[in-house]
Amino acid sequence: MRKTILCMLCSLAATVMFGCSDRQTDAKRSEAEIHDLLSRWQKAFTARDIDGVMTMYAPGDAVIAYDVSPPLQYKGKDSYRKSYESFFAAYEGPLELEVRDARLLVDGDLAVYNALERMGGTLKGGQKASVWVRATATFRRIGGKWLDVHDHISVPVDFEKGTAVLDLAP
Repeated sequence: MRKTILCMLCSLAATVMFGCSDRQTDAKRSEAEIHDLLSRWQKAFTARDIDGVMTMYAPGDAVIAYDVSPPLQYKGKDSYRKSYESFFAAYEGPLELEVRDARLLVDGDLAVYNALERMGGTLKGGQKASVWVRATATFRRIGGKWLDVHDHISVPVDFEKGTAVLDLAP
């Protein structure tokens, strides 16, 4: 009887240990895949490559985005693409992107990324522009592939003046 209980406990412990190991391995693999996706997005963003940027996003209406420019929310990949197109059209040449304090949390088929990002470049009129934003993205594994289903880009607000605060830096 003791041997049977001992065998059962050993079997249970092995199952738990290997299950945790598999989950940790999956989380590490997922983190690497998402970091690779973000790296490809960054290269496409700085090159103003709209098709490259949009490969990160889930298809159809799976994407909901909150950006610093109107409207209040973008519903669907096509709607968000138009936001990127308008943004890119305001600039000449490549864009700049600096990322600080990035964090990625992965659990199963969902992941959350957040960071401070400085976006900058030369506007069509020749003026240099640069602003720090707060960026959050939610990724979902769909069909074995990690895709962005939600972006939230924001800047702080001075409530007394009713204006965005665009001159802050980390």
